[in-house]
Amino acid sequence: METEEERFPTLRQVLLLFVLLAQTGAEREGYTVAEETESGSVVANLAKDLGVEVRKLSLRRARVIFENNKNHLQLNLQTGDLQVNEKLDREELCGPTEPCVLQFQVLLEEPLEVYRFKLWVSDINDNSPVFPEAEMILKIMENTLPGTVFSLKNAHDLDVGINNVQNYAIYPKSHFHILTRNGSEGRKKYPELVLDKELDREEQAELRLTLTALDGGSPPRSGTAQVHILVLDINDNAPEFAQMLYQVQVPENCPVGSLVVKVSARDLDTGTNGQISYSLSYSSQEISTTFEVNSLSGEVRLIKKLDFETVSSYELDIDASDGGGLSGKCSVSIEVVDVNDNSPELTISSLTSPIPENSSETEVALFRIRDRDSGDNGRMICSIQDDLPFLLKPTEENFYTLVTNGALDRETRAEYNVTITVTDLGTPRLKTQHNITVLVSDVNDNAPAFTQTSYTLFILENNSPAAHIGSVSATDTDAGANAQVTYSLLPSQDPSLPLASLVSINADNGHLFALRALDYEALQAFEFLVGATDRGVPALSSQALVRVQVLDANDNSPFVLYPLQNGSAPCTELVPRAAEPGYLVSKVVAVDGDSGQNAWLSYQLLKATEPGLFGVWAHNGEVRTARLLSERDAAKQRLLLLVKDNGEPPRSASVTLHVLLVDGFSQPYLPLPEAAADAAQADPLTVYLVIALASVSSLFLFSVLAFIAVRLCRRSRAAWVDSCSMPGGHFPGHLVDISGTGTLSQSYQYEVCLTGDSGSNEFKFLKPTFPNIVGQDIGKKSEGNPTFHNSLGI
Repeated sequence: METEEERFPTLRQVLLLFVLLAQTGAEREGYTVAEETESGSVVANLAKDLGVEVRKLSLRRARVIFENNKNHLQLNLQTGDLQVNEKLDREELCGPTEPCVLQFQVLLEEPLEVYRFKLWVSDINDNSPVFPEAEMILKIMENTLPGTVFSLKNAHDLDVGINNVQNYAIYPKSHFHILTRNGSEGRKKYPELVLDKELDREEQAELRLTLTALDGGSPPRSGTAQVHILVLDINDNAPEFAQMLYQVQVPENCPVGSLVVKVSARDLDTGTNGQISYSLSYSSQEISTTFEVNSLSGEVRLIKKLDFETVSSYELDIDASDGGGLSGKCSVSIEVVDVNDNSPELTISSLTSPIPENSSETEVALFRIRDRDSGDNGRMICSIQDDLPFLLKPTEENFYTLVTNGALDRETRAEYNVTITVTDLGTPRLKTQHNITVLVSDVNDNAPAFTQTSYTLFILENNSPAAHIGSVSATDTDAGANAQVTYSLLPSQDPSLPLASLVSINADNGHLFALRALDYEALQAFEFLVGATDRGVPALSSQALVRVQVLDANDNSPFVLYPLQNGSAPCTELVPRAAEPGYLVSKVVAVDGDSGQNAWLSYQLLKATEPGLFGVWAHNGEVRTARLLSERDAAKQRLLLLVKDNGEPPRSASVTLHVLLVDGFSQPYLPLPEAAADAAQADPLTVYLVIALASVSSLFLFSVLAFIAVRLCRRSRAAWVDSCSMPGGHFPGHLVDISGTGTLSQSYQYEVCLTGDSGSNEFKFLKPTFPNIVGQDIGKKSEGNPTFHNSLGI
């Protein structure tokens, strides 16, 4: 009794294991997708159908595997949707087979679960019917009775079902109409031409008809062919085959040129009406490129090697036509027999390498094996070498896992080459080998180390953006990813330093670059920290100090502070003519924004009205007289001075200094009075008026008066010039400078015009302008008239 009780729990456990395995590999419901569906279209929510949470799909490394190793569908691990990966062409995938079913599996790991699905690819009407020949020739006897049926070659449509050829039409219908027949055993529909009206060869020796094939798609597609009918004399017997259906079996390894079957037909007629010609009635591209029919003997031979795994059977329609245009039809069913001609296939689904050392029972690879053959030819065994610390564990649906058999030691051996051998049980046995290289990774136990604890880098100001400043370098003694160092800028400890806009670092090689042009005058130096981090888990890091020194460049020209060059009235310095050599005329004051030798300024006299009269000290900018002044020196002097720094290349600025030489401190300029000029200009108008009145009297008087008027005009002008001359009088030769500076202020320098014969004390202030020619005139007039009449009453 105790033995039976112990036996029942064991039996229950075995039954429960069989139930779980049956559920794991059970086939689920299938999905339907129309061909030419756009990539990315959602087929179904696989997570919902499997009853698995979406977040677990990625954790369990869910994936879709097709039998043909093509990725027709893809699984979106974020949403659980099963999506179309690429456009499907039903005709390319399944050819004439209907329905078009693709087997695929959904694989989930940890724990391993395999679900089998079917994908039905539905047909769309994307192919038009095509006739094997653009023109068909029928030879019909003229005594053929109405109602006689003639076989025509049917059109081929790659689509299936309702999208295949459904109907035929003929035009014109003067003598014939068309019938659409269904092929035997559900094969394609074919047309038959029915004679409606007797033919008369003498009346019409030939007819041309247009045959149209229509499919059942929406919208329907069509194809046309020309039917050329030749009306012949009497031929009352059509060829007849010995049997209407031929069934043969052909091994798939038959060589090209092998005889498949020989069909035979006979015709009771004699002569040309009894000569039979054989041809393929329905020839798709697959059939016409695989078989050929001898037109005389009826032998069907191979012209391409067969492949059981691609097409397992063929259906051929063969026509026998005599010389009179009559024909018969038979069918040939060819079954391809499988042989062991396919080696096993091994597909790696996942591979983990390298493997961390000291880890035990780690999954290295997950793979699937398959053999396209059937029966024993498709049964397989799988193995690896015996001297390796790895094991093969079989799972459902020909899946295997390669796992480690204990902990691995990288210091003992860092690399393993595993050879997986798959052998089938066919005759002869075929095998496939696949090599996997397994690497053992190191542990990240060393932090990167900089070659220096601190770096000092130099860069010249006004650099171009992205200019290379220098480099930092760190090394890591680990291996692999643990030794790959990434550089970065650490946050600045100075919140006022815009480090992110100043420099950047190449994360791969540690090169430092300036993000913008640096200005020594604004920022002379700055410091920041650079970090080096390896790519280990967990990551280790270190840091180093970098100090950047900005070097000054000569990028600022000297700026003149005095005399001002503001574009308004020029600055004029007064120098007494009695000044001794070395007399300080003025001092040019300039500054430079640069530093060091770039800010050392020197002064130079470029141009002067009187060369050698003035000199400038090179280091302080003082303008002094170089010699004694003479009466021949122009009253107005213009000096052009250059201020230059000591940079490389040097920069400079120019300044213009106006100097007025005066007897004492100032000297007036006396132009001709404007009032006298205005009065003198009124006399010619009076003369011209008198001339105009005199011309009215007579030509003689006009000539006399004109002569007198010219004389008067000349005398009046001479009198006007004399009235503007300055009579001798008492006028001081200089003005007193009450400021005590020795230089008359620019705001008190004027041109004065006096009228010597005026009874009133009048004067007029004009603009303070001192052109050179005016200054020379003043000198000349002052020599001719040393004293002036003081009519100002001062």
